[in-house]
Amino acid sequence: MNAERVLQVREVVRQRYANVAEERECGCGGEKPSSCCGAADAISLRMGYSEAEVASVPEGANLGLGCGNPGAIASLKPGEVVLDLGSGGGLDCFLAAQQVGGSGSVIGVDMTPEMVLRARNNARKGGYANVEFRLGEIERLPVADESVDVIISNCVINLSPDKPAVFREAFRVLKPGGRLAISDVVATADLPEEARADPDLLSGCVAGAERVDALKAIMKDAGFLDVRITPKDESREFIKEWDPRRPLHEYIVSATIEASKPA
Repeated sequence: MNAERVLQVREVVRQRYANVAEERECGCGGEKPSSCCGAADAISLRMGYSEAEVASVPEGANLGLGCGNPGAIASLKPGEVVLDLGSGGGLDCFLAAQQVGGSGSVIGVDMTPEMVLRARNNARKGGYANVEFRLGEIERLPVADESVDVIISNCVINLSPDKPAVFREAFRVLKPGGRLAISDVVATADLPEEARADPDLLSGCVAGAERVDALKAIMKDAGFLDVRITPKDESREFIKEWDPRRPLHEYIVSATIEASKPA
């Protein structure tokens, strides 16, 4: 992807999620998908969150944008430092903060100023002293080398036009022995070229999905070990609702993505 195309993709994604942050537009799938226009809490319950988790975060933190629950595979421990790539309204950051406790901390990074502002307001409402939100791109993280124990992310890395850079940056900021616990979509079939160029699908967690083998190769090239990508076929049921006009479930599926940095 050439530099001009990279900038175009980033701007499409940034504008889409600025609209979501200010509640002018829905977040996942195609144009105004019914699932994202429904109740965010109900959507999250289908993604694997518990009722207790959904009820425990500040109002407005859950925008129903994910395709899984990265916290369910992260095995977070008190005192750990957690980084959320593409933190949105802060849902996963606040849940992580509850698990790492006052001795731990959570950093959320998002490239959309409107999302960062929303998340910071949510943190203030919830009194989360161990969470901070930083404006930045996940291909160039505003995070120090070897400062993070665990990286989480929820349906965001597929949006990046430069996934090798994302995983190189993730490797850089993780401490030796640190780990990734990610929910994202992966491709199970090749999208038609016109679909890959569709702005709605580029910003809607569809057109940027990688095949499992390609994603594993990117992660291993970045230095990660024990790379495990587990597609969730049951996710096709909610993906069908992302855009009833198109059979997106025939091309993508949600997956858990796990790996570790050498100790």
